[in-house]
Amino acid sequence: MFTRLDHVTIAVPDLQQGIAQYTKMGFNVHAAGIHPGRGTHNAVAFNTEDYLELLAIRDPAEYTASRAPGATGSSLDVFIAQGGGIRQIAVQSDDLEADVAGMRSRGIDVGDAVEGGRRTPDGQELRWKTAVLGAKNPLPIFFIQHLTSLETRRTQVPGGGAHPNGVYKLERSYIVSRDAGNEAATYARVLGMEKPELHKGTVVMSHMAIFEIGPTGLGVVQPYAPGPAAEALERRGPGPFQALYRTTSMGAAARWMQEHGMPPPTRGVRSNGEQAMLATPEYTCGAYIGFVGPE
Repeated sequence: MFTRLDHVTIAVPDLQQGIAQYTKMGFNVHAAGIHPGRGTHNAVAFNTEDYLELLAIRDPAEYTASRAPGATGSSLDVFIAQGGGIRQIAVQSDDLEADVAGMRSRGIDVGDAVEGGRRTPDGQELRWKTAVLGAKNPLPIFFIQHLTSLETRRTQVPGGGAHPNGVYKLERSYIVSRDAGNEAATYARVLGMEKPELHKGTVVMSHMAIFEIGPTGLGVVQPYAPGPAAEALERRGPGPFQALYRTTSMGAAARWMQEHGMPPPTRGVRSNGEQAMLATPEYTCGAYIGFVGPE
């Protein structure tokens, strides 16, 4: 079954610059390794059970050669040239073969669960299985089952989970759409879940359908007024645009950012009454990065 959002992948033009920018935001982020044969490399910031991934092209020729003939969707290099940001959202599974079979029984076009891996800078091998949706269901999510334990994966970066901004988990990630009702029905079929009722979100200024996947939420949203979702839709079109993280102290996170040259994040109030704040795309390599928690 699907157990949680595993991570968001944020595409950046230069990995070291991306690491520097997310460090300014208070994430403890480190280079994590290369993807052999794919021409990319990444960095991660581990939380308690999930993580944030920065992804960049390491070898343009190798990346181009790795693209499957007839591959759909914009390529990573084009996506980065258009401003980068959240490229994909990974949904974790505890039995990927069973989940693939379940999706196919619901008429979903999805590939087989395929083993993959990468080597960390210190030589550690990390292994997983992934499955991606086919051309008939081109959603910006994919599915992952880790074959390496969480405890082992957390050792790949020093101080995993100890972020100066106090972040300890991914709360939600949002996907903007021009028709959240119909789009949510598609996600419901893919995930094998009931379609959530739309409700009004007051920070992203959108009607939202939130799929609760374990301790995390996947939101499909449609703007009703100017705001982050409307700006993202205008700038990039439909797709992932925000990751919302829970922190032990929004005040501490804001102070760290200001002390490291970033402006104070924009403040707002969620529909449940909680305070939240947003770091905007010009400071986050193209994404909206939200924080929620006590002051």
